[in-house]
Amino acid sequence: QVQLVESGGGLVQAGGSLRLSCAASGRIFSALTMDWYRQAPGKQRELVAHITSGGSTNYADSVKGRFTISRDNAKNTVYLQMNSLKPEDTAVYYCNTHIFLTNYWGQGTQVTVSS
Repeated sequence: QVQLVESGGGLVQAGGSLRLSCAASGRIFSALTMDWYRQAPGKQRELVAHITSGGSTNYADSVKGRFTISRDNAKNTVYLQMNSLKPEDTAVYYCNTHIFLTNYWGQGTQVTVSS
């Protein structure tokens, strides 16, 4: 029902910025809550940012004040603007949504932050 494709990852130095995009297929995007997760090697996947269909947002404490999640319903896209990046932000970033009991995940995009 929903396909998600992340893009925008790359290699940056500490203090730099990246903007991740998650393009969604499907006609109900505007009604969906969207999330960004990340997973570093050897660590559990963690929720980074959250945005509701109405635009309300929440962030993990570790990224609060540095990351901003937003959405453009006309483009069926959710964004994650990442500023003041730190080496500990290095991970594969995934976008996610769910419809009832079914979760939908993108393939992920690698973010690497060098010191």
